[in-house]
Amino acid sequence: MRIIGLMSGTSLDGVDAALLETDGEFCLAPGPALTHPFPPELRAALRTLLDCAADLPLDDPFLLETENALTLHHIEAIRLLNEPADLIGFHGQTILHRPDHKRTWQIGDAHLLARKTNTPVAYDFRSADVAAGGQGAPFVPAYHAALAANLEKPLVILNIGGVANITYVHGDATLFACDTGPGNALLDDFCQRHLGVPMDRDGALAAAGAPHEATLATLLAHPFFARPAPKSLDRQHFADALPLVEALPLPDAAATLVAFTVRAVFATPLPTPPERVLVTGGGRHNPAIMAALSAAAPCPIAPVEAEGWNGDALEAQCFAYLAARVLRGLPLSYPGTTGVPRPMQGGRIVKP
Repeated sequence: MRIIGLMSGTSLDGVDAALLETDGEFCLAPGPALTHPFPPELRAALRTLLDCAADLPLDDPFLLETENALTLHHIEAIRLLNEPADLIGFHGQTILHRPDHKRTWQIGDAHLLARKTNTPVAYDFRSADVAAGGQGAPFVPAYHAALAANLEKPLVILNIGGVANITYVHGDATLFACDTGPGNALLDDFCQRHLGVPMDRDGALAAAGAPHEATLATLLAHPFFARPAPKSLDRQHFADALPLVEALPLPDAAATLVAFTVRAVFATPLPTPPERVLVTGGGRHNPAIMAALSAAAPCPIAPVEAEGWNGDALEAQCFAYLAARVLRGLPLSYPGTTGVPRPMQGGRIVKP
């Protein structure tokens, strides 16, 4: 099938759209992809929702207005991609993720998307996993394992978006996956708050500073890091970290947040040491993050482009792949990736 995958991640930078030809198992032929950036007003609205989602009723006017604008932005991304498709995989925007309360919330109107594109839409990928006692994240491991089928293993694929997560692949199976800690979200929020810009472009601010070790020790003492995997995070899980770094000079604060992301990654216990780490997600574009990863990694590390993958499209491709699996009734998550008791199907299909 020709499937368009759509992803708007925790970095809140825009919608990724990617075409994938796949059978949901072994047939993987990536096609064109693009990122359709959010306009500032939509990004600001989504950022506001993150702070108040826990208390919002489903009929809140601001929520519904933002959800409609988000869906129309996804529809525009599909129009810009301009590729015929048999199916659309629509993740939506996560505004709340609390699996310990059996709740995960992705906004986006799949019915409107199906009508406007005249194409069936697979959506609601995470709810069944959470209802069964799983963490509901990460959901990329099945696709990572399929991509890595012919690569040397054990292998770690590290995704640094707003939150960071890893997939550990050994042999032909995904053995282990979890969120590791913050990705870009804290640094992005810090830069927005103090510099009025959405990110530390080119890692320039962090590169001018040095990590503050006492503050890092406090950050890494967070109870999340003592929990066994599989485990997952809400984007706002470490929001209390920002007041801790704000007493530092701006460059040192940024460098401390970069070090927090990187040390959390390598503090995650793995079944065996990997032969290699491949990095995807927006974080790989930040030279300060990549330099810190290279310095800390116990093995060779490279962006996923080293294997010919498109790290800007990988998550969108993933939800195209998962859409095929929804249609075919194949598992989306596994005990070693989200903690569900058995391989778990999920998702729903809406037709135009």
